[in-house]
Amino acid sequence: QVQLVESGGGLVQPGGSLRLSCAASGSILSINVMGWYRQAPGKQRELVASITSGGRSNYADSVKGRFTISRDNAKNTVYLQMNSLKSEDTAVYYCNAVILVPVTKLEFWGQGTQVTVSS
Repeated sequence: QVQLVESGGGLVQPGGSLRLSCAASGSILSINVMGWYRQAPGKQRELVASITSGGRSNYADSVKGRFTISRDNAKNTVYLQMNSLKSEDTAVYYCNAVILVPVTKLEFWGQGTQVTVSS
C-alpha cells in the first residue's frame, strides 16, 4: 500500500508565501513523476507543476516565476514553494505521483491541502 501525505497549506495574505510538502510511503520501488495539481471551487483540477526523478520540471503558465517545485528522492518527498501568492491561487492542492510498486506502476493522489490567499 502506498500513501501520499501532504502538509503546509493554510491562510496567507496576497503577496505572501507558503511551502507545501508531500511524502510518499509504503511499498515503493521507485517514483517516476511527482507533481502538484489544484482544484478551485467550480473549476476542474489542473496541473500546477511536475518534476521527474531526474529533476526536469514543468509549470503551468499561471505560476511560472512564482512557484518552484523540488524533490528529495532519498525521502520520497516533493515540495512546492509558492511565492507572490494571489487570490486566484486559492484552491485545494493535491500531490500526485507515478510510483513503481511490486508488479506494476500506479498513479497515486494525496488527500489534498487547502491553500487560501486572502487579506
